[in-house]
This record gives sequence, structure tokens and C-alpha cells, in this order.
Amino acid sequence: MSIQALTDDGSTVTYKDRRRLLWSLSLVWPLMPVAACVLALSLDSAAWFWATLMVWYLIVPIIDHVLPADASNPPEEVVPQLEADRYYRTLTYLTVPIHYFTLVFTAYVVGTQDLPWHAVVGLALSVGVVNGLAINTGHELGHKKTRLERWLAKAVLAVVGYGHFFVEHNRGHHKDVATPEDPASAKMGETIYGFARSEIPGAMRRAWESEKVRLARRDQGPWSLDNEVLQPLLITLPLYLGLVVAFGWVMLPFLFLQAFWGWFGILSSANYIEHYGLLRQKRENGRYEPCQPQHSWNSNHVMSNVILFNLQRHSDHHANPTRRYQSLRSFEALPELPSGYPFMFALALIPPLWFKVMDPKVVAWAGGDSSKVNILPSKRTRLLPLFADSSRND
Repeated sequence: MSIQALTDDGSTVTYKDRRRLLWSLSLVWPLMPVAACVLALSLDSAAWFWATLMVWYLIVPIIDHVLPADASNPPEEVVPQLEADRYYRTLTYLTVPIHYFTLVFTAYVVGTQDLPWHAVVGLALSVGVVNGLAINTGHELGHKKTRLERWLAKAVLAVVGYGHFFVEHNRGHHKDVATPEDPASAKMGETIYGFARSEIPGAMRRAWESEKVRLARRDQGPWSLDNEVLQPLLITLPLYLGLVVAFGWVMLPFLFLQAFWGWFGILSSANYIEHYGLLRQKRENGRYEPCQPQHSWNSNHVMSNVILFNLQRHSDHHANPTRRYQSLRSFEALPELPSGYPFMFALALIPPLWFKVMDPKVVAWAGGDSSKVNILPSKRTRLLPLFADSSRND
């Protein structure tokens, strides 16, 4: 399907989205734990319960590196038509019930089948991966202005019990991104484990405080059905309670593990890698410069971008938060990750390897100027020689 539009000089520009059909993989991916359950039970092999993890952390990175990176952008003249195409938006809508189906189906398998403990762990972590991607769907929907999309964002975030993200991400992270004030922007020298210990509770606190302030302006207290932190929570609690009642106490470790990996293994990992070490400069008036594309790490790897609704074009997203995923752009001279998110998530779990790969990239991006880097204060003394070495090499 091609789109045509007129340029300022009256000529015609034609654009065809080469990924149009590939975007439908966003509907297939959340069903992978369901397919794994069917195969595991049909073939009597518990190893299949771990298949989703293997695909995410191994197969997807391999495909990312086999396929050439794609930095092409849609012409700006066709963007209004591209964003009005309901096909793209329908894909995000359809993923919402799919995430619910996957959670309930896998809970049914855990609750009704005599599974060994390692199968339950593998399945819970697999569901955590795809439900972590439910947060990604909530991220895409939550930035939009329509009432339907905003409610769908809350509904899909409720699957993994992370509904406060709807408030915190838009009003907190996007305001403070790439500054020391943002608990969701990782500092150079910070491990993902230290980052998550402050980011997860920090996000909750910031969301609650933001809603308190908003509701106070309307002469309402925080304990109100208008509280957008409580609204998705009022979906999560009966959902999880219903699964416990239906399938027994085994649901408690299953639900905990899938939620934990959705929070830590996917969302915290994404927040950690997306702005690692990058810093917006503070102006003389005490305010930070506006967020620009160079304040986020970017990736143009095709397979992971298709699965993640182009989340890896994070630079354009932060510069233009309401822009829809199909029209996000790549820019020249951006901080570029060496791989797509799945591989980078795995790398972050091993801090020495992460630092070895990423710290030199941060130093190079800053041109050897430590004042342009968001450095963990406790590691500043140890890290400063990296900048001095860079200056000498230049």
C-alpha cells in the first residue's frame, strides 16, 4: 500500500512502508508462551516452557544482526496520512486482549497441570517477558490523546500490575529524562541492579505524588476513582485474585515471578539502556535544556523494532512523544546502541561486560568531556580517568 503527497514545490512523493506486514508480529509475540505450553504438553517436554526466553534473548538478537539495520524514514509529507491509517493503531488495540488471554491461559496450565518447579519458573519468566512488552504497548497507547487509547493503555498495564507507569512515564520521566533528577535515567557507572532498586520505588512515588498534586488542584483527595494510579490497580487486583481463586495458591509464585520479570527484566532494563550516561545541560537560569534526540540511545535493528513498536527509535520518541510508532524517525549522528534491546538487556545483566561495551561509547559521545555525562557520584573518581585517556588519545 503506497501513500502519495505533495511537497512544497508541487511535486509528488510516494512512500511504501516496507514493514507494513511485519508490524503484525506484535500480535504473534504475546502468544508465544501459549504456543510453548501447547508444544510442551503435546510433546511431553518441559524444555518448551523456556522457549520464549530463548527466542527473546538468543534468536531475536541473531536475526537483528543478520538483517541489515534500517535507518530509512517516511517523508514528512506523508506522515499525516501514515498516522491516520487505522491499520497501525488497530494492531496496538488488538494486543491488549491478547495479553489478557496469554496470562489467563498460562495460569490455567500452571494451575491444572502437574508441572515440575523448573517448568513453572520458565513459563513465569516467559510470561514476564511478553507482559513486560504489555508495558511497551501501554507506553505507545498512553502517549496518545484519544480517550479510547488512554484507557486501553491503563488496561494493558494492569495485566502486569504496573499501572502507575501511565502517570509516571508521561509526567515524570519525560520531564526529567537524562538528568540526575530522573530515577528512570541511568547514570554512567550504575549497575542495572542498583538502578532498579531506586527506579522501581522511585517511579511509584513520583506517580503517586503527581496524582496527588493533580487531584488537589481539582479539590479532590488522592483516594478517588479519578486517581489514574488507582484505576489500573482496580483491574489488576480482581484479575490476580480471580486467578488465585480459580487455580490455587500456586498462582502466587507464578504471578509474582511474571510481574517481577516484566518490571525488572523488561521495563527497568529498557529504562536503564535508553539514556545510560546521557545528560541534558543545565542553563544559566537553572533549567535543563529541552530534550533532544541526542539524549536517548537509538537502535535501527529491524526485528526487535518490529516487536517493540519502534521503541528503539527512542531518540525521536523523546523529542516528539505523541508521534506514532510507524512514523518515528532515525537521525544522523545519534548515540547508537551496538545491538537491539534484547541483546542489550542480557548484556546489562552482566555489569562488567556492560561497562566494557558502553562506557567507552559514552565517553566518545561526550567527546571526552565529563561535564556532558550523567555520572554516578560514587563512581566519579574512578571513571574520570576514562575521560582523561580519551582526551590524550585525541
